[in-house]
Amino acid sequence: MSQPVVPLHTSHPRKYRTNRFVYPVLSRRSKGISIGLNLNPDKVCNFDCIYCQVDRRSEAETKFVETDQLLAELDDILELVTSGALYEDEPFSGVPESKRRLNDIAFSGDGEPSTYRNFDAIVEAVAEVKRKHGLDETKLVLITNASMFHRPVVQRALEILDRNNGEIWAKLDAGTEAYFQLIDRTKIPLKQVLANITAAARIRPLVIQSLFMKVNGEPPDEAEIDAYCERLNDVLAAGGQLKLVQVYTVARAPAESYVSSLEDAEVDAIGRTVQQRTGLPVECYYS
Repeated sequence: MSQPVVPLHTSHPRKYRTNRFVYPVLSRRSKGISIGLNLNPDKVCNFDCIYCQVDRRSEAETKFVETDQLLAELDDILELVTSGALYEDEPFSGVPESKRRLNDIAFSGDGEPSTYRNFDAIVEAVAEVKRKHGLDETKLVLITNASMFHRPVVQRALEILDRNNGEIWAKLDAGTEAYFQLIDRTKIPLKQVLANITAAARIRPLVIQSLFMKVNGEPPDEAEIDAYCERLNDVLAAGGQLKLVQVYTVARAPAESYVSSLEDAEVDAIGRTVQQRTGLPVECYYS
């Protein structure tokens, strides 16, 4: 019996071939190929989001990032993508022609990438590999919970991103502290995340990434979405620049069984509210 075809955007394994740190994915939000860099192979994260797809119950096979190995893997993957050889390999042979493009190189993985000790140095090294392949127009994306932006090493890394066609995708999943703690389960308060987003957005425009879901069968209520919109407006009122809000829902198996995807119409309704209340561009992504 043939096996069902799993859409590539619903499966983002952190390994490719024998690689330990660099992996290509077909990203629904990138609308093409994104090359992920896993700076947290130990699976340690300062958030414990109820929707996270990382299996933190199993022991990590690799504890530390070997920088030379990561850069060599990135070099190899970029060659595969730019030559087109990636699409001769399963599962990427099934990628439609319209999405056979390298959209970005993303600092992502199994935890918060900006907690990496020498984050500025690794961003600079990755930018150099990107330049080596003549990919000046390819974005460097930082997918982040924005919890570490106040640290000098991270601020230096953000400046390096600015010089190398970088883009920051900052997580914001809530408008109130109570819902923030329900969803993201962290010792870091929402006010710190908001202060960091605001400070960074005063320097360069950010993308806000917001995942909404059903918790025990219930979507976020109207009051929570209103509070979320108020937080975005607070950033704007403080001089922050927001180029886009990504409203999306669960597409891969979450950490907690009581978490499930919103219906497409529910995602659209949140997106319309955000656009109407803030005036910001909004893109919606579905399960």
